[in-house]
Amino acid sequence: MPATTFLPRRFVILISGLGSNMQAIVRACQQNACPADVLAVISSRADAAGLAWVQGQGIATRVVAHTNFSSRETFDAALAAEIDQFEPDYVLLAGFMRVLTPEFVQHYSGRLVNIHPSLLPAFPGLHTHAQALAKGVQAHGCTVHFVTPLLDHGPIIAQGVVPVKEDDKPETLARRVLSVEHVVYPQVASWLAQGRVHLMQDQRVQVDGAPSRLFISEHE
Repeated sequence: MPATTFLPRRFVILISGLGSNMQAIVRACQQNACPADVLAVISSRADAAGLAWVQGQGIATRVVAHTNFSSRETFDAALAAEIDQFEPDYVLLAGFMRVLTPEFVQHYSGRLVNIHPSLLPAFPGLHTHAQALAKGVQAHGCTVHFVTPLLDHGPIIAQGVVPVKEDDKPETLARRVLSVEHVVYPQVASWLAQGRVHLMQDQRVQVDGAPSRLFISEHE
């Protein structure tokens, strides 16, 4: 029997700004730490700083500017049309600052992944670092999760943790959380590329091989 040929998973990444997590994932793919092809990076803003970096890597870029559309529904339809040209296995949100419609989320059900800068379910939405400091939590971090219609409440794949320091400000805490994001998201991308991540019927996530899905920041 002939050997089965492994085809790399196909990723499309969505950004709105610098896309530092996108860059971390692309580098992981380039270094063969993640067996996937990043086919395209699509931005909701033409002035997103990450676009120039992506173009320098020889990766296709597209812009679907939300300001060109009169509604979320028409924007999401145009965005999906661009994404689907590349036939991705997964769509990864990396600082994509748009709230997606339920129809869009359903279209990519089980294939749409996001990273959020808090330990969900705590602190969904914006200003997560300020929220964490205001509540006096002792640990903060990030969560990689499947996207569902309920904002920032999808099934959790992995989390990264940093301790909160007594003298932390939102800016200092954000920098440390971002450093662990750059570890967690490429690792999850690698698991996705290897076909190891499974979304179960009870909406929990299982990863083959039972690796640790909690990452503690070493840069403290």
